[in-house]
Amino acid sequence: MDEYSRFVDWDKMDVSAQSQDTKELTCTDFHELKQLARQGYWAKNHSLRAKVYHKLISNIPCRTVTPDANVYRDIVVKIVGKRNSSSLPLPEFVDNSLIPTYCLNAEGVGAVRKIILCISNQFPDISFCPALPSVIALLLHYSRDEAECFEQVCRILACNDPSKRLIDQTFLAFESSCMTFGDLVNKYCQAAHKLMVAVSEDVLEVYSDWQRWLFGELPMAYITRVFDVFLVEGYKVLYRVALALLKFFHKVRAGQPMESDSIQQDIRAFVRDIAKSVSPERLLEKAFAIRLFSRKEIQLLQMANEKALQQKGITVKQKSCLLMFQQNVHLAVHAENFKSEIVSVKEMRDIWSWIPERFALCQPLLLFTTLEHGCSLSRFYSHSEGHEPTLLLIKTTAKEVCGAYLSTDWSERRRGGNKLSFFGTGECFVFRLQPEVERYEWVIIKHPELASSGSETENHAQPASSTLSSSSIPSDPSDRLSPFLAARHFNLPSKTASMFMAGSSECIIVGGGDGQALYLDADLNHGRTSHCNTFNNQPLCSESFQISILEVWGFRD
Repeated sequence: MDEYSRFVDWDKMDVSAQSQDTKELTCTDFHELKQLARQGYWAKNHSLRAKVYHKLISNIPCRTVTPDANVYRDIVVKIVGKRNSSSLPLPEFVDNSLIPTYCLNAEGVGAVRKIILCISNQFPDISFCPALPSVIALLLHYSRDEAECFEQVCRILACNDPSKRLIDQTFLAFESSCMTFGDLVNKYCQAAHKLMVAVSEDVLEVYSDWQRWLFGELPMAYITRVFDVFLVEGYKVLYRVALALLKFFHKVRAGQPMESDSIQQDIRAFVRDIAKSVSPERLLEKAFAIRLFSRKEIQLLQMANEKALQQKGITVKQKSCLLMFQQNVHLAVHAENFKSEIVSVKEMRDIWSWIPERFALCQPLLLFTTLEHGCSLSRFYSHSEGHEPTLLLIKTTAKEVCGAYLSTDWSERRRGGNKLSFFGTGECFVFRLQPEVERYEWVIIKHPELASSGSETENHAQPASSTLSSSSIPSDPSDRLSPFLAARHFNLPSKTASMFMAGSSECIIVGGGDGQALYLDADLNHGRTSHCNTFNNQPLCSESFQISILEVWGFRD
């Protein structure tokens, strides 16, 4: 076919999908490149795609000393020798991953193993990189020889631009990316997440497969389209596509019995056979329709998850560490030492499945209860301050049970002086457990007038007919604060900062999602809710209610 066909088994390729048009790519503008990649401009021309990949990879900023094609030619004979390439053992950092053949011929399959071994020799700092075999197999399609493929992979691995993350190379980075993906699923695929919680004993284990869906199970015609965009836009694209895969899995399999005893196996099988239900174009369309958070915000979340893992001592792939990690995540709410007058162990575990992954490592710790500490707002503050995050649980005299996950320390309320000061992040949410279970997505409280007319408020915005504004329909992207970290991480003016919690000596306010908000009086005996009729949902609880029991829970390492 062309000079890049050495390792391709064309009998296994869909040649009819290839165009012989001699197109060229001359643009260098990032936004234009991004649009061309998403549209598949070079997807149907094998030679053009090879040239585009070479151009994009050659522009990746790398370490000063990065192994090139000449290094490969020097070391491959010494490392491989006369051994049969098909029997070459893989280094431990690829986690015994199966090598996707991606329509490679026999020489290409053997070349993957040779290149992996040479990379292992040149990159001793790589400790865990399960995506590597797939990336090498893919790039062999668009390389003239093994040495050229080796050089391109090395440039991807040696990228030193801190803002352009490409491939995970340590277990810490990989595992934190799985936690980050779990957080994103919890935010963007709530229906699918609910299914995972219902049918899987280990939700994080399911989400730990997310890179395998892409670099292992996804067919050649799909992963190449993903890789086209990945080389232009970076790591965030992978999250987008994995979320889209999960959305399609839930849509196609909703209401159907599982095909195996494992949801993991079912998802893998769905991704392998995705051509039966979704085209590559439709997959990318779905992925880019997700209003995902910015690269900076996702990077901050990744860093927070890495820190949580480091604090638990989980930095390398060891069986004992993994067992401890899984026990911390999924058995954090122990039946023998958990006791609440409001929720059962099962209900608390359901709540635990909603909270950010980095805090799911912790165990619940009772900080305050009206049964023991009385109905005093000052005691509520004194017992809750110094803890971040916290969980608020309320049982009403009508047997309703609701609550809120509060991401920020209540001591932040003092920043507003004597005024009713709003603070918090988009990780806050409110939920209902009785009479029905419902979690309400976060929103932006633009108008602190939600408080009673007698309370002092900060005037952050012009009055409007609705107190709450849904995050799904923001008027401007600048109106959205990171859903993960505090406002102090961002140079946002108070006028555009999202606010979710408020507290004074007179009341507590928590803004939840889908138009829901919770207001508690100072005596902690009475409360009320605000329910925006714009949203088609049930109210959090009665519009006005009496509190039977109130509890505040912290998170213990």
